Amino acid sequence: MSATAKSKAMTAAKWLAMGTLGAALQFGAANAFAAKTATIAVASTFTTMDPYDANDTLSLSVAKSFYQGLFGFDKDMKLIPVLAEGYLVSKDGLEYTIRLKQGVKFHDGTVFKADAVKAVFDRVTNPDNKLKRYNLFNRISKTEVLNDYTVKIVLKEPFSAFINVLAHPSAVMISPAALKQYGNKDIAFHPVGTGPFKFVEWKQTDYMKVAKFDGYWKQGYPKVDEILWKPVVDNNSRSAMMQTGEAQFTYPLPYEQADLLKSKSNLDVISGPSIIQRYMSMNVKQKPFDNIKVREAINYAINKQALAKVAFNGYAVPMDGVLPQGVDYAYKSGAWPYDVKKAKALLAEAGYPNGFETELWSAYTHTTAMKVIQFLQQQLAQVGIKAKIQALEAGQRVERVESWQDPATAPIRLFFVGWSSSTGEADWGLRPLLASESFPPRLFNTAYYKSDKVDADIAKALTVTDRKEKEALYKDAQQEIWKDAPWAFLVTEKLLYARAKTLKGVYIMPDQAYEFENIELTK
Repeated sequence: MSATAKSKAMTAAKWLAMGTLGAALQFGAANAFAAKTATIAVASTFTTMDPYDANDTLSLSVAKSFYQGLFGFDKDMKLIPVLAEGYLVSKDGLEYTIRLKQGVKFHDGTVFKADAVKAVFDRVTNPDNKLKRYNLFNRISKTEVLNDYTVKIVLKEPFSAFINVLAHPSAVMISPAALKQYGNKDIAFHPVGTGPFKFVEWKQTDYMKVAKFDGYWKQGYPKVDEILWKPVVDNNSRSAMMQTGEAQFTYPLPYEQADLLKSKSNLDVISGPSIIQRYMSMNVKQKPFDNIKVREAINYAINKQALAKVAFNGYAVPMDGVLPQGVDYAYKSGAWPYDVKKAKALLAEAGYPNGFETELWSAYTHTTAMKVIQFLQQQLAQVGIKAKIQALEAGQRVERVESWQDPATAPIRLFFVGWSSSTGEADWGLRPLLASESFPPRLFNTAYYKSDKVDADIAKALTVTDRKEKEALYKDAQQEIWKDAPWAFLVTEKLLYARAKTLKGVYIMPDQAYEFENIELTK
């Protein structure tokens, strides 16, 4: 297929071939591993089965049972094809022509073609549908069907991270027939995708059941009959399920229970690097956090090594940059040192020799978060900052933080929260959190930080394709943010999960998403 035949606007370059996703196995091999159910115990309930209306990684992970996108990531967050075979980018960076995989069917029998791509992107880019992922895809101007297996997506402006956005776990293909049948809202309860498993039943507080899709396009997969996803909020109960064999996999594993489960001969406890960063934002629009010396003092006042030990049982490392290593274009600045004397001196220079009173909120209510904010409270008290702590329930977080309309009156002061860039690229690690366009309620710049230099770097980086130029822009932005210190840069978590020795092919991605397409029970 030549570029000329598809679009006169395309460069003469060949298709950017993405390869294939591993060797296909003979279908008959599946029978040796079938007739089995795998149970996965997770730490909270699922919010929705509509990936375009989900903000939480867990719901997006479970939706991978039945949904797939055009692109995805491997275990190292490297871009791979899924339902796409290759793509072309026009010289002006506005048109992406994507060649689709043939021979794929949705669970309802609908053949996967270009009309499905158009249907899902027309839906999410329509602001009237009020989908939570609108801001991730709102640079799309239109989606055109060129033929059954070729689609062209036209952007409003150049956006060099666009293919990474198409690999985000929310960017999935939904059966156009199902969308038509169930509509914009009810599709969340009737998911129909091309994934290895099809939807069976969802009891919202009890379980999600999915069953093997016999028509799956990857021959020989899946290798189990069912997956039972069980929300189990209590840490001790999840641990007990793993020990008794009631569950074969759990994440997150409570840090304080790692040693106990390591002692069990039927389990593997696995730890690995992640791109999950934990930080404390400071509302720079409000005194005293409008003073850079106060923000610097807070960074010096916190012993990040001790925080990693006390709250994370050693399964974390101090942040050494705005973005964690593993995110493309991350720049390593070196961790802020722990220096109480320096912190006190800076507070005195800022006009607060005796400290001040403030509030510290947590975005989470789980045990680890409580340990974190209690530790931060103690550390700040050492330099005279008296912080009243509160862990916000989901409704409180939405009301007081995520939905607040007026930056000038936002009640947020110090806010412990986290993020992982599920596009694997610097843009989605910087723009939603630190660009001035991203103040709540639009996105998650809870520091209300604004830097013309950072804004310009982030914006320009999206318009260039030269890697060295992008790298320079993102380095400059990260250096400026580190210097301005709108956050207390805390830790990058390590992944920690438990898996039965009889279970294979299930692991946690660096962005804390589940990967289980190759799931297999050996006994």
